[in-house]
Amino acid sequence: MIRKVLIANRGEIAVRIIRACREMGIETVAVYSEADAEALHTQLADEAICIGLAPAKDSYLNMEQIISATIVSGADAIHPGFGFLSENGKFAELCEQCHITFIGPGAEVIQRMGNKAEARKTMMAAHVPVIPGSKESVCDANAGAEVAGKIGYPVIIKAALGGGGKGMRVARTEEEFESCFRTAQKEAEMAFADGTMYIEHFVEHPRHIEFQILADRYGNVIHLGERDCSIQRNHQKMIEESPSVVLTEALRKKMGDTAVQAAKAANYVNAGTIEFLLEPDGKFYFMEMNTRIQVEHPVTECVTGIDLIKEQIRIASGKPLSYTQEDVKLSGHAIECRINAENPSKQFRPSPGVITDVYFPGGKGVRIDTAVYNGYEIPPYYDSMLAKLIVHAKTRKEAIAKMKSALGEVIITGVDTNVDYQYEIIGHPDYQAGNVDVEFISKKMCG
Repeated sequence: MIRKVLIANRGEIAVRIIRACREMGIETVAVYSEADAEALHTQLADEAICIGLAPAKDSYLNMEQIISATIVSGADAIHPGFGFLSENGKFAELCEQCHITFIGPGAEVIQRMGNKAEARKTMMAAHVPVIPGSKESVCDANAGAEVAGKIGYPVIIKAALGGGGKGMRVARTEEEFESCFRTAQKEAEMAFADGTMYIEHFVEHPRHIEFQILADRYGNVIHLGERDCSIQRNHQKMIEESPSVVLTEALRKKMGDTAVQAAKAANYVNAGTIEFLLEPDGKFYFMEMNTRIQVEHPVTECVTGIDLIKEQIRIASGKPLSYTQEDVKLSGHAIECRINAENPSKQFRPSPGVITDVYFPGGKGVRIDTAVYNGYEIPPYYDSMLAKLIVHAKTRKEAIAKMKSALGEVIITGVDTNVDYQYEIIGHPDYQAGNVDVEFISKKMCG
């Protein structure tokens, strides 16, 4: 069993991992940048080591510093959380070379599934439905235009490496393709230091449905149901829920079986997510695989009762899955709202600064994952997420009512937040009726 885990991350996910380790009797090591010296995760871990200057490239993305901290602390495993190095195959490979357990899939799998073109090839070979798209990666706008013409407009241009909504543009006509391609490519080069692009048919009015999977090294693979992540802005998720209001039991089984099939095709081990686009007529397509724990994992934990972080650690320790597919039962309905330090009325401008007062709600079926506290200073260098507010109730209607009540109790002063904006979404008649798709924010809300 793993004895000591270094958490190569910060914020609420670092705190979440520390708590899971503590419950399992595992020691923890926090790493932090100079800007995070007073961060909550540094105070909760058994040890804390500074790994560099405030910019992420000098600290949380500094592989050598993180490996050195692991060796110096005597930790035998690294949990990467999400973001930063969590889907970096080179980092996972470095861990393997240093005989450090990487709590996630192997380096080869991360690299293959992180490359959209390679992931498509893997899924097509496994007969998993994929969106019509380029068979190979594209580096040139002229070559891309030729591919787009064969696929048929509209098309979406994506960074072959990376994610998080960066390096993506939709071209609806041949005339606007070149401009969209160059913009997406430039963004990809800035975000991922790689301008290799991928082109696929743009599915109109889809829902974003993802399935959580768990897989051990003995060939056991299960899914834990779906999450509906259709409420998003600029490809960034804002609200997630489980189960999806539009999935019948038959469709859930079909998509779940396909997710398991996809994970097996990738020779996947640990926790991961198979993401699909679901059309109004029930057709669905593989979009990508996230080879890490997701921000929205708490909604799955609420409806299944399964602790995903603990399962990740058990799997990485060489243990078989604690559950079979028959053990997985979805109970009730869960919703998560991401609370960010940003100003929706000013194009969602980030709002770093000092939190002068903070209060989060509690009570039955209310969960808060956060790392902020009174007097905490939000650095300007990282993601703007302050907290995740999660509710769980017997029905979706009750969960919506609980979320509205909980959002109404949140107090955060000193910085701008999106709490009121989330409240508006939850109260929107179309959201309450389940009448949403990935264009809900752009079509029904300001921003």
